[in-house]
Amino acid sequence: MAYVITEPCIGTKDTACVDVCPVDCIHPRKDEPEFEASAILNIHPDECIDCGACVPACPVEAIYALDEVPDKWQGYIGQNAAYFKK
Repeated sequence: MAYVITEPCIGTKDTACVDVCPVDCIHPRKDEPEFEASAILNIHPDECIDCGACVPACPVEAIYALDEVPDKWQGYIGQNAAYFKK
C-alpha cells in the first residue's frame, strides 16, 4: 500500500482523486453501486503504483503516503485494505 485515504474524506467523497489516478485504484467510483453507501473512498493497496497523483487532487487533504499517515488516522490504513477484501 502506497497511499491511504483518511478521515477528511468522510462526508466529502470528492472524486478528483479518482479522475487523476492512472491505474483506477480508488473506489468506489461514482458509477459503482457502493458509492452512495460508502462514507469514504479507498485506495487499493495492491493496485496503487505510488505515483502520488491523487495527493494534490484531494481538496480536503485526506490522502497520505503510508509512512506519513498521522497517528490519529492510522486506523484508516486497515480500513482502506479491508474495503477490497469483501
